[in-house]
Amino acid sequence: MVGFAAAPANAASTDPAETIRPAASLEGNFLAAYIAGSARDTAAATVFFREAIQEDPRNQELLERGFVAFLGNGSMNEAYRAAERLAARDPSNNLAQFALAVRDLKERHYGDARAKIAGGKRDRQLDLTATLLTAWAYAGSKDGKRALATVDRLKSERAFNQFREYHAALISDVVGNSAEAEKRFKAAYDGERNTLQVVDAYARFLAKRGRRDEALALYKTFDDALPRHPVVRAAMETLKSGKPLAPVVTSAQDGAAELLYGLGVVGNTQGDELTAIIYLRLGLDLNPDHGLALVTLGDVYERLKQYDRANEVFARVPKDSPVRPSAEITIGQNLEMLGRGAEAEGHLSRLMKERPQDVEVVIALGNVQRSRKQFAEAAETYSKAIELIGTPDRGHWILFFYRGTSYERAKQWSKGEADLKTAMELVPDTLPQGKAQVLNYLAYSWVDQNTNIDEAFKMLTRAVELAPRDGMIIDSLGWAYYRMGRYDEAVRELEKAVELKAGDPVINDHLGDAYWRVGRKLEAKFQWNHAKDSNPEHEDLVKILKKIDNGLDDSKPAVEGEKPVSPPT
Repeated sequence: MVGFAAAPANAASTDPAETIRPAASLEGNFLAAYIAGSARDTAAATVFFREAIQEDPRNQELLERGFVAFLGNGSMNEAYRAAERLAARDPSNNLAQFALAVRDLKERHYGDARAKIAGGKRDRQLDLTATLLTAWAYAGSKDGKRALATVDRLKSERAFNQFREYHAALISDVVGNSAEAEKRFKAAYDGERNTLQVVDAYARFLAKRGRRDEALALYKTFDDALPRHPVVRAAMETLKSGKPLAPVVTSAQDGAAELLYGLGVVGNTQGDELTAIIYLRLGLDLNPDHGLALVTLGDVYERLKQYDRANEVFARVPKDSPVRPSAEITIGQNLEMLGRGAEAEGHLSRLMKERPQDVEVVIALGNVQRSRKQFAEAAETYSKAIELIGTPDRGHWILFFYRGTSYERAKQWSKGEADLKTAMELVPDTLPQGKAQVLNYLAYSWVDQNTNIDEAFKMLTRAVELAPRDGMIIDSLGWAYYRMGRYDEAVRELEKAVELKAGDPVINDHLGDAYWRVGRKLEAKFQWNHAKDSNPEHEDLVKILKKIDNGLDDSKPAVEGEKPVSPPT
């Protein structure tokens, strides 16, 4: 955690209908809380820590761990009460003091907030957070001069340049110093022109002063580099319609929430989920309707595979937020990840009726149908999306890839082949993994049909070069060797594939077949047994069991098998 002592990992999905009951003893609650924390289940950890703390209220370690769980779970009142007790026992506890300072800012007790921030321990990274939060507390007290002087303490840290200039600009705007605000916005923008928060805030600042063309130009530059971001598109439409654009920040509370959101983004980008969750929870306590913070928190939960928790957060995104449509789409995708496919399809179908021109909704519905193996329906849905986009650009390669694979799975190969070729033309060289996937699928399909063999082998070899650690793509090359009767080479490639993706039933099955063909029959049965125990598809399981009992028919040079490539994700 940036500037904070390490603590147990937190946040997990729990069934909302499930009642979590505390254990019957202190020891049981502590153990259950510890296990829940290790499993990143803050809902359960909160229940068990709450009970354990009641039974042993003077246990410092228990209180500290419980405090972190309460914060991560969004149980803010409990978190603040725990912080008060921790700060009373140890005034230098930086996380407790920091949380209490955020509460003071929320309640407009700006002097108290500054005092609490000053009471914690300091290190280089925490200094960024503490300094900027202190500056916002001065801004809340209408002391713009001291607020900017506080921000400028960070000038010696070049790594903090953009954060410093961005928040100096926001503070200057809030306290009414427009000239300083513009100077700082320009410095932040010149430092990095593809940071959404900076572009959006700077453009809104310019638009408020009647400089709408300059604001549009900022958005257009961003859109050219990172197309179709909903916040940018919505702002551009507002400007073009002549309507006003509200500032990103209008108060110290909004400013502090924006700071915490930015720090949460950094934590999420660096893979430090605990840091991200705590910053985002504190920021959302200041501004519960911060759409981007809610989406980022939902993204963190998705990364942790806590799809129920993610959906709870996405549902909180305000209905008028530009990111609300994408949040609603993600809810449907997460329902599919939770195994609630019919519900996911129904949710996305309703969205498609409400927003029939929304390409992203249509694509998401096609993805769910494809995941459910409704390949003909998925291809039809993707066709609707392709109609909506009109002339495709390079960013649409994935849509043709998905429709092509859906056609192939629906036994409509001529249509699938045409789409895969289109995807091959569109996919940019800057996406080596994507290019490898398209090469792999098209080339293996040709090998499976015993056509375009020379070109297919070149394509598969190129796919492996682009994605040398992708076990499924190496499996494709190995299985192609097998289907051509080149068994020694098949073994070589399939052994690499199984090493990279040891638990995949398809790869283990293929390696078993290759071992059998080169006379390594005991090893073949070992691989088939491993495939059997790795949760294969039912129809594959039937074939695997037959091979375990009878081996392969040595009178046949090869076997009919399923494609080694899994449905694309």
